[in-house]
Amino acid sequence: MKIQLKNESFDMVDFFFIALMVGVFGAIGGFVYETFFYRLAWGFFVKRGTTFGPWIPIYGAGAICMTLSIWKWQKNPLAVFFISFFVCGLLEFLVGFVLFHCFDGIRLWDYNSEPWNFGNIGGYVCLRSLAIFGLFGFLLFYVVIPVILKIKGRLKKSSFRFLSSGIAFIFICDIAVHMLLKGLAV
Repeated sequence: MKIQLKNESFDMVDFFFIALMVGVFGAIGGFVYETFFYRLAWGFFVKRGTTFGPWIPIYGAGAICMTLSIWKWQKNPLAVFFISFFVCGLLEFLVGFVLFHCFDGIRLWDYNSEPWNFGNIGGYVCLRSLAIFGLFGFLLFYVVIPVILKIKGRLKKSSFRFLSSGIAFIFICDIAVHMLLKGLAV
């Protein structure tokens, strides 16, 4: 099966390595967004996320979900916005709900206590976050993916695969170390 991104076709292996980069870029983008949002909302900087690095894993998962959901409609900016809006909203709601109800009330985010939380559903998702996800989908398909494809085009296939898997490995190790330390602290 071939996947078409920005007038280029990729087999599933190449698309996998592109998706790794998309996930890391998405996680970093989420970190940047939350850093500046909470600076604006609360008046001071807060280190958001649960990892050591400048990334928030759920945004990476959301970016990959967006890519998998939207690539067929990438030429329609309105569809990109609304599919991102709904897909990431569903992801955020489901992850928040499962964490809270299946893991002893864990909340990695809670819109009940945050500013600008109109359309809040149980603290798991709100209209502001959905609108941001729609905007992120737009930025992903019209800015980030073209940058990733430009990087891919300038490198040998093996170099791009090494780069994307290396960055993803660091990201995954950061998550694993955090989970191990968190588990040992309990």
